[in-house]
Amino acid sequence: MRSIRILACALLAAATLGLSACATGPTVRTDSDPTADFGQYRTWGFYKPIAMEQSGYSSWISERIRADVQREMEARGYRYAAEGADLLVNFQGVVEDKTAVWSVPRSDVQWFYSYRRRSYVAVPVWYDETQVSRYREGTLTVDLVDGKRNRMVWTGAASAPVAGKNTPAEKRMAGIDQAITAIFVKYPYRATP
Repeated sequence: MRSIRILACALLAAATLGLSACATGPTVRTDSDPTADFGQYRTWGFYKPIAMEQSGYSSWISERIRADVQREMEARGYRYAAEGADLLVNFQGVVEDKTAVWSVPRSDVQWFYSYRRRSYVAVPVWYDETQVSRYREGTLTVDLVDGKRNRMVWTGAASAPVAGKNTPAEKRMAGIDQAITAIFVKYPYRATP
């Protein structure tokens, strides 16, 4: 009975690791100002104008990002202030066409006629086959700006392939949520009381 339980636990652990290996998130890069004193920041607000809304209007994407940013900043102890905030949050999204090129080793057999043997001889041949993939990659960047100095003190960017136009809205919104969460996982600071 005990060996069955151990086997079941081992299978569950293997299945969990297998699923987690399949789930990939966005690639995240961050950078911060080494001279910034993050201990002085207690409040946050949105930079005006938001880079993604420079055309003068918001979209469902920018509203979703605003809600996600608010959730993440408040989870780190920062209080929202519409005016005069210590940290100002700005964000921007860019979509680019990308091309991935890689080689796959292949082997084949070519037949040659041998006049000495008076028959065909198989000769192995090894070569690299080039594979090309074209896709669209989206990059979402979140900048934290010192409100008094109007200077960027921290930035995080998440990049991932963009879902197609036929992708359901729930999946696209989940991708935005995942990108913001992945960016803020790399933000090491908390507001001091």
